Amino acid sequence: MKKGYILFAEPTIQHDLTFNRSVVLIAEQNDTGTVGFIINKKSNYSTQDLIPEFNIDFPIYNGGPVEKENLYFIHKIPSLIKKSIKIKDNIYWGGNFDLVVKLINDKKIKKNEIKFFLGYSGWEKEQLNNEIENKSWILAKNENIEKLSFHETISVWKEKLEKIGGNYLLWSNSPENPQHN
Repeated sequence: MKKGYILFAEPTIQHDLTFNRSVVLIAEQNDTGTVGFIINKKSNYSTQDLIPEFNIDFPIYNGGPVEKENLYFIHKIPSLIKKSIKIKDNIYWGGNFDLVVKLINDKKIKKNEIKFFLGYSGWEKEQLNNEIENKSWILAKNENIEKLSFHETISVWKEKLEKIGGNYLLWSNSPENPQHN
């Protein structure tokens, strides 16, 4: 597992409300564990709901079940946002938040350059590898992570399963709640 990989939830974890149909960007992987953000699940909040200093509204996504009271962000403008951590290629996370507020208010950051999350997804050292081996996740190494991370990503899980085909095609067309079938 490396940072910059994308995880697609296997259809078999449909009873896990947090990760059902989730697409996760791995932001960090080290000796203690793995950190990622669910990139395809919008929350009911926007930046102006939580941070009154924002004069432009950005959507906020549910990043995962850990530290849901904290706001995190990924972006592709490290030249503007100091103290960023590189994930891969043109994707970074974190940085000086006060500067982010100022840059957004000054209209120097566009909506397709930054994405906000409440909480993150976290796994202990071998936990994620075990989940991958147990077929809870589809590991995607060669996806266009910039496109997946910053563009409209609500249907990306379904599109991936359609692309894989076979038995996954059936799952891609099933309702999110199978009882609604």
